[in-house]
Amino acid sequence: MLNWIRNKNIQRWLTFVVGGGINTGFTYFLYLLLKLVLAYQWAYAISYVSGIFFSYWFNSVFVFRSTLSWKGVFAYPLVYVGQYLASAFFLAGLVEYLDVSQNIAPILVAIVLLPITYLLSKLLLGKSSSRKTPR
Repeated sequence: MLNWIRNKNIQRWLTFVVGGGINTGFTYFLYLLLKLVLAYQWAYAISYVSGIFFSYWFNSVFVFRSTLSWKGVFAYPLVYVGQYLASAFFLAGLVEYLDVSQNIAPILVAIVLLPITYLLSKLLLGKSSSRKTPR
C-alpha cells in the first residue's frame, strides 16, 4: 500500500499539496483580517502576493529542491500573474454572479486552480530540481 507513496512524483505532489494547504490557511486568515479594513478584492490581492513569496520558498526548498535565488524570487511571481488574473476573475464571478460568500469563494478558487499552479511551479522550479538546497 505504501509503495505508491515512495514514488518521487507522488511524494512531490503530496508535499506540494501540504505546502499549499499551509499557504492557503495563512493567506485565507490574512484575507479575513484585511477584509475588516479593506474591500475584498484589495484584501485578496495583498494576501495573494504574500502567498506567492511563501510558495516560492516552500516549493523551492521542500517540493522541487531547487536553489533559492534572487532570480527565482523575481521569476516565480510571473507564474502567478496569469493565475492571479484567472483567480480574481473567478473570484468575482463566484461572488458577483453566483452569490457565493466572500469568505468561501477564495477557498473554491484555490481548489480549482491547484493543478494549474502545480504544473506552472513544476515548469519553473522543476528545471533545477536536481540541485539540492542547503538547509
